[in-house]
Amino acid sequence: MSGESFLAMRGITKRFGDVLALDNIDFDLAKGEIHALLGVNGAGKSTLIKILSGVYSKDAGSIIINGEDYPLGSPRAAIDAGIAVVQQHPELVDDLSGAENIFLGQEATRTGLFSPVDHEDIRRQAARLLDRFPIEIDLDQPVAKMPAVDREIVAILHALRLENARILILDEPTSTLTEREKVSLFSMMEALKAQGLAIIYITHHLDEVSEIADRFTVFRGGRNVASYTTENAREQNISIPNLMLDAVAGNFFPPYSERVNGEVVLEAYGLARHSDFEAIDLVARKGEILGIFGLAGSGIDELSKTLFGVLKPDEGEIRLYGQPVQFRSPADALKKGFFLVPGDRRAEGLSMEEDVVFNTTLANLSRASLGGLLRFGLNRRETHALAERVDLQPPKLNRPLRGYSGGNQQKVVVAKGLYSKASVYIFVEPTVGVDIGARAKIYDLMRELSENAAVIVMSSDCDEVHGVADRTIAFCRGEPIGVLARNVSRDNLFHAGLMGGIQQ
Repeated sequence: MSGESFLAMRGITKRFGDVLALDNIDFDLAKGEIHALLGVNGAGKSTLIKILSGVYSKDAGSIIINGEDYPLGSPRAAIDAGIAVVQQHPELVDDLSGAENIFLGQEATRTGLFSPVDHEDIRRQAARLLDRFPIEIDLDQPVAKMPAVDREIVAILHALRLENARILILDEPTSTLTEREKVSLFSMMEALKAQGLAIIYITHHLDEVSEIADRFTVFRGGRNVASYTTENAREQNISIPNLMLDAVAGNFFPPYSERVNGEVVLEAYGLARHSDFEAIDLVARKGEILGIFGLAGSGIDELSKTLFGVLKPDEGEIRLYGQPVQFRSPADALKKGFFLVPGDRRAEGLSMEEDVVFNTTLANLSRASLGGLLRFGLNRRETHALAERVDLQPPKLNRPLRGYSGGNQQKVVVAKGLYSKASVYIFVEPTVGVDIGARAKIYDLMRELSENAAVIVMSSDCDEVHGVADRTIAFCRGEPIGVLARNVSRDNLFHAGLMGGIQQ
């Protein structure tokens, strides 16, 4: 890493009406550096990146790249300045190959009546790109058949397809990757760094900072509050959560429930989908949170969809308050008092083009309407109360969901669940892409919901399950490991999900 400042942002200020989103921000990035940008939702990270990528214009300040002043102000100007951005959820065309996605919009065509796309030229361009950035990937394969890490690599190569790319911005690139896939992505990032690329890395996974970043900067309340090299932070025992929250974070999981043997709400006996998971027995009660831990491919996602009527079980029985229930569809499960917070909130949990009121009331239309007509005034008032309850930031009820951060989108999913007044809540990967502050709020809401409903948390984050659940079940390659004691150690829970048994 070079010590020189390749990118220098000085005094960057941005207002949205009365809201001061960025307050005289300074930010530096060196050539050949991976610099993590950290902060809770609303801290100003996204605003700074949108200014750097030309989506927003700054109100004040200067942007210096390699000693030259760049006013930016448009995406085209940012691209011309050599700034490449990979969004958290890159838009790829599944039916096209990796190479075709990389050069989408820049396809060479053969001369002729219909000017067909020159696929051979695309392959040659892709080969030249891999000569610049030697990565093991089959770019002839359709994107739909690629693992998540290869899709992320395709998105990065698309951003770097222009030879003038000098600064790469990665927004939550590991949010959908397994631990093994992260290794491949980090290897690519190290290779890009070695070629002198300057990388801004936005993440909510704080454990990744020391693993991949040379330096990190923390934003809080629209200000740059700290910047350290990872080595110095380690030597000084700096707590990143404390910097982000301006308080000693401590254990941000809510306390365990003191209630035992609460009313049984949900039971499952011998529930199985043989292609995904084998027979599982579970009991979920009021007053506690049941946690189910499993790594990617363990079967927990399929279990959640089976409990919610998306998938049909091969055998077994589900009971609600002691009575057998069967679901014809997810809508039927909703009517019977089940609510699923899915792992992919964008694809399965929200309508991204609709506003907060629409999304919140969608789960209980019988409550949201009277005589077939929506109760607009009442729905807005009730949504406003729920937005306050989940601490939605900003609480703009008319804003489409695509305009919110990942953490605030997840809060809307939780508000949707609160509006449904369900008997059973199933949370799957509830804090993927969610910052530490929003995570604490979501965990508190889970604990609140558990007072009057059954709450099940399914996650591949062992710390999350261990921290939030009163009782836990581990899944390993479709095989459930029985209910584990409340005092099971984090290491034993992880070992059960990884190896299929408790360490002796």
